[in-house]
Amino acid sequence: MSTTTVEMMVSRPDPECGAPNRSYAPKYKLSVLAEIDAAQTLTRGEIGEIMRREGLYSSLISEWRKQRERGALEAMSGRRPGRKSDPVAAENARLRARVSKLEAELATASDLIEAQGKVSALLQQISRQSAEPK
Repeated sequence: MSTTTVEMMVSRPDPECGAPNRSYAPKYKLSVLAEIDAAQTLTRGEIGEIMRREGLYSSLISEWRKQRERGALEAMSGRRPGRKSDPVAAENARLRARVSKLEAELATASDLIEAQGKVSALLQQISRQSAEPK
């Protein structure tokens, strides 16, 4: 086999194997639909060329058009993929931070109370010493 034949085999999906299980980003779907819509004004062959280049099937394009008509693609385009935030975990983290802050304030207050007690004891001792006759 020549290099170009091998490249063609690697770059193009085999139609006999069925569609690979892929998910497509809403931005990608909208860009492909826009390109296909622009090509429809010219020739039908260009649509097939785009679909072959991208490795897409007409049924997938039809489903994307339905999604676009329902507004599903535009609604999804602002979302970021990944793990969804858990409101309970977020509240738990917020409360843990608040507890840590309050514990630090409590420790400071305890230290101040202890210092005030020592100052009070020292002042009492000084007061007694000054009251005693010399």
